[in-house]
Amino acid sequence: QVQLVESGGGLVQAGGSLKLSCTSSGLAFSSVGMGWFRQGPGKEREYVAGINWAGGITHYGDSVRGRFAISRDNVKNTVYLQMNRLKTENTDVYYCAEGKTITASPKSEFGLWGQGTQVTVPS
Repeated sequence: QVQLVESGGGLVQAGGSLKLSCTSSGLAFSSVGMGWFRQGPGKEREYVAGINWAGGITHYGDSVRGRFAISRDNVKNTVYLQMNRLKTENTDVYYCAEGKTITASPKSEFGLWGQGTQVTVPS
């Protein structure tokens, strides 16, 4: 069974940085888009960033554009989310997701999800 495992979350002061990683155990990783989402208690899941299969096309949610960067390493089956200039409102559980196609835009479909990693930026 294919699994996505996130890591890299933690507690960081406002203005600091974190880098999340998500490693896939599947063979199709290099053929599909990958995305990062966030969700908190009682809130809807929110698209954060996406990257296409080859890594040449990226998308970002409005609230993180210019501060976060998504990248991938298809040799390591890993997608990353570099989070810079973090704000209190970035506190949430972050999930990576595997797309069903080669794209990973906000309108793309995602079919496999990781267990999430907590990011906390205290006020």
